[in-house]
Amino acid sequence: MIKTVSTVAMASLMALAMSGVSQAQEKTFRKITSGPPAALQGSMTQSQARKACQMEMKGARESKASINTKMKLCIDQKMQGNS
Repeated sequence: MIKTVSTVAMASLMALAMSGVSQAQEKTFRKITSGPPAALQGSMTQSQARKACQMEMKGARESKASINTKMKLCIDQKMQGNS
């Protein structure tokens, strides 16, 4: 009887300890992820990216549609910091 009670008590203590650990981890995660996001290194604003891409595409002898497609890809890459 005493062995059964002690086993149940030990199991409940372990469950309580595990829930405390997960709550602490959750609080720590919230602290880490709160606040402003980190700035991307080398990223540009849309207007900066557009100007840089226009300079790169200057003098290209391609159709207007293909230049527009390449411009969109170029702008997206530069805004994400992938030069």
